[in-house]
Amino acid sequence: MTDASSVHAVILAGGKGTRFWPKSRAHRPKQLLPIVGDRTMVQETVERLAPLVSPDRVWVVTGADHAEQLREQLPGVPAAQVVVEPLGRNTAPAIGLAAELIARVDPQATMIVLPADHHIRYPDRFRDVLSRAIDLAASGDWLVTIGIEPNAPETGYGYVERGEEIDAGRYRVRRFTEKPDRTRAEEFVRSGGYLWNAGIFVWRVRAIRDALRRLMPETAARLGEAVAARGDRARFAAAYQAIEDRSIDYGILEKADNVAVVAGDFGWDDIGSWSALLRLGPADAGGNVVRGRVLALSSRGNLVASEKRLIALVGVEGLVVIDTEDAVLVCSADRVQDVKQVIDELQRRGWKEHL
Repeated sequence: MTDASSVHAVILAGGKGTRFWPKSRAHRPKQLLPIVGDRTMVQETVERLAPLVSPDRVWVVTGADHAEQLREQLPGVPAAQVVVEPLGRNTAPAIGLAAELIARVDPQATMIVLPADHHIRYPDRFRDVLSRAIDLAASGDWLVTIGIEPNAPETGYGYVERGEEIDAGRYRVRRFTEKPDRTRAEEFVRSGGYLWNAGIFVWRVRAIRDALRRLMPETAARLGEAVAARGDRARFAAAYQAIEDRSIDYGILEKADNVAVVAGDFGWDDIGSWSALLRLGPADAGGNVVRGRVLALSSRGNLVASEKRLIALVGVEGLVVIDTEDAVLVCSADRVQDVKQVIDELQRRGWKEHL
């Protein structure tokens, strides 16, 4: 069993959350909002890690615009462990930066990496899966990813193909597959050999630093320069700007030969758009999910959220209606992925007060 005091968590909190407009804005993206429950998404992420990881061993990687809000929302996380990237460079540099910083205080650490914006229905099951992943990562130099047992042929998720079984529920990874079309997704689910890629990882700090040096040597060198210059904001930014924009999946996991997956089923949902709330509910007899003062009459399968005003629906189906103080979104539930087009149009028109 791994020493719990040597387990750290890195929360990636740099996303823009454009598909959650008009609730989510540039100054307050979805991870800083209570999208699913009463707590913000990042608060829920930190809370569900306890008691595996206490807040003083949590690191949050984010941008300068959101660092102060994160420190306010997460008072148990040391302020210095809210790590500010000068600019976004995708997940490989963000994870590498956190690994360099953790290595300076605990070179033998094991680190959990997870996004700030997932919903998990069964936290106890989640912690059980993490514990098994931590033990596997600590048993050698495994780079461990968490895979979700699929219950539908989702085309919006990446998939992990299981290879040989290491032990119960833990497998070598044969290959990663990016978001498939419907036919391939159905084949994957029928085969029983594939898991959804949750984007949650566990590994020793030493193992991920070694992988970066082997597979992304230029990025590893630049990260070393950036961390060494962190006390000088201009030098830090210049070094970081020179780092390649690359995801951890493309940069490391798809190339490495020591990748394993731990399978889990803990009510995971990637809260990627408003349609997630239609899945999560709770819904009324007509399948409507409502937040705030809403009347849904002779209406089915709608998501409606209002901050202040009464919203009444009559005889409509499959709509998403989101009412905020200065903007209202109305769209078809099957077009919620296109909400980011609103952001593009607002930028084109120069209506920055609504971004």
